[in-house]
Amino acid sequence: MLVMLLASLDQTIVSTALPTIVGEFGGLAHLSWIVTGYLLATTIVTPLYGKLGDLVGRKVVLQSAIVLFLIGSALCGMSRSMLELIAFRAVQGLGGGGLMVTAMAVVGDIVTPRERGRYQGLFGAVFGVSTVIGPLIGGYFVEHLSWRWIFYINIPLGMVAIIVIGLSFRSQAASRPRVIDFTGAGLLAVLLTSVMLLSTLGGQAFAWMSLWSGMLTAVALAGLGSFILVESRASQPILPLSLFRNRIFVVSCAVGFIGRSNISSRICAYLAFAGGAIARTSAA
Repeated sequence: MLVMLLASLDQTIVSTALPTIVGEFGGLAHLSWIVTGYLLATTIVTPLYGKLGDLVGRKVVLQSAIVLFLIGSALCGMSRSMLELIAFRAVQGLGGGGLMVTAMAVVGDIVTPRERGRYQGLFGAVFGVSTVIGPLIGGYFVEHLSWRWIFYINIPLGMVAIIVIGLSFRSQAASRPRVIDFTGAGLLAVLLTSVMLLSTLGGQAFAWMSLWSGMLTAVALAGLGSFILVESRASQPILPLSLFRNRIFVVSCAVGFIGRSNISSRICAYLAFAGGAIARTSAA
């Protein structure tokens, strides 16, 4: 729950500081990349974290993700230009991609199937609380301290989470050979990157009917077709296609796809992916 708070708070606290950041650094044209850079990095690495958690154990994966997230947070707080902030937000996203999905998947390691729904509800409550208090905390920092504290606040929370996980959580790695489907991961990254850029920048940075939109759509469709072909033949796919025979998983993905806001879409996508990881753990 501490990790969930860390991940969700970062998604809701940054927006209040964006006008202040632009006022200090300038670069209004690049403002959207402060958010897009983080989301892009998070989207690409999330499936890899799920697979690594299955192979080497979720404890070490979760702690490593927190450390990388905290390094990115510290660098964001020390940024001296808009380009630096965007780059460091991407670093933060590389760690952030493992926080929410691994935290949800941990439920399958430490909680019995009968109790999992209740604990996932508690995790959801944490996200709901952070959605409310995030903008308030961000506004307070901007008004009374500095916008840099919206990133520094992650450090004490993350340190507490690392200590608690180290003391209380025991996980076991999978006994099967450690094989990662790098081809599938690469194709999935291409697919998700194209969709993310199209949905985030389309209609703003370029028109929906522009050449850029057409190119991103073509890349996304090619990536989807190639990904399905590769995953259907892989011995240990990065995202087993058999998951889509699970009605709950399909409905969760559909809800995430049609979510009315970026935040709700990410929540549903993470919950759907975490649900798949928990399902695989239960089957094993």
